[in-house]
Amino acid sequence: MSAYLDPSAQWRTPPEVATVAVVIPFYNGADFVERALASVFQQTRPAEEVIVVNDGSSNAQREALGLLASRYPMRIVDKENGGQGSARNAGVAASSAAYICFLDQDDFYLPDHIDVLLKAIPPQDRLFGFVYADLCEADAQGHIVRTSVVKGEATHPKRDIFDLLRHDMFVLPSASLLSRTAFESVGGFDAQFRGCEDDDLFLRIFRAGFSNHFVDQPVTVWCMHTESTSYGIHMVRSRLRFFRKLVAMYPDDPRRGRFHLRDQLIPRFERLFIDHVIESRKAGDSHRDELVGILLEYEKTVLASPTVSRWHKRKLKLLVLLARRSPLGFIRAMGALTRFPGLRQLRRMLG
Repeated sequence: MSAYLDPSAQWRTPPEVATVAVVIPFYNGADFVERALASVFQQTRPAEEVIVVNDGSSNAQREALGLLASRYPMRIVDKENGGQGSARNAGVAASSAAYICFLDQDDFYLPDHIDVLLKAIPPQDRLFGFVYADLCEADAQGHIVRTSVVKGEATHPKRDIFDLLRHDMFVLPSASLLSRTAFESVGGFDAQFRGCEDDDLFLRIFRAGFSNHFVDQPVTVWCMHTESTSYGIHMVRSRLRFFRKLVAMYPDDPRRGRFHLRDQLIPRFERLFIDHVIESRKAGDSHRDELVGILLEYEKTVLASPTVSRWHKRKLKLLVLLARRSPLGFIRAMGALTRFPGLRQLRRMLG
């Protein structure tokens, strides 16, 4: 239901009386989660509820999490493995606070995370959906790499559905505070995704008519490493599911001159699906055949569209053929040769 028609939408609760729940999905993350928990319990404005959702971790990892519960006053919710979105949904369902903050197990809050985000909610915003801020990027040990991740990567705050379809949103749950009303009105995270679930959620909140606000300062440290859920085959599978969902939800509307597949979704997804295949071939990835299948499904969708030009379809066919069939030596050689002026466009197309 749109927020504009929802009689349950409430006036903003003042920060001094608002209640906040922090939800942390946990999956075999004992090496990192204590750092995350410590940052929550060191907040200048404490959360009323801290819930850690054990998403089907091993027995040893669950035991390690249980030992932390003797030092940090948190609640643990156990469930079968279903991915971060599913775990976050379970954490929200187990909480009762008016506002929700999420935190990934390998990230950590800056000391004023909750205070900054609560105070950024405009007074009398009856349709408040979420407020989000920037992040610092760090390595796995928490050493800072850069102090701004979000600001230069997208348009903030979110005002245009066409921009949200064309680009990644760069709204990260670990740097956000959401209204429970908004979260529950759209059904929370779509549990089919194990990647792209963030964009899917915030896009649906936007489309439901809720407001969003951006704070131009970091409130979280985002730790990137090879074990992060940002990497791997689960992300690529989810990207395809997200692409399918967007194609179904946003059909072309020729009467209004809106061609979402051609103008927003192809520019956003095409190079990614091609690059996945090229990089998997270079690396000898065991998921190479599956990645080729994902690319072929994407190609089939584009070729079936009457609004995509014949020139683009011919180019796509060529790129798919090169990505699938070209000898690895050719791919690497073209990557080197096209560093010269005049050939850079070809290099971009070949990954």
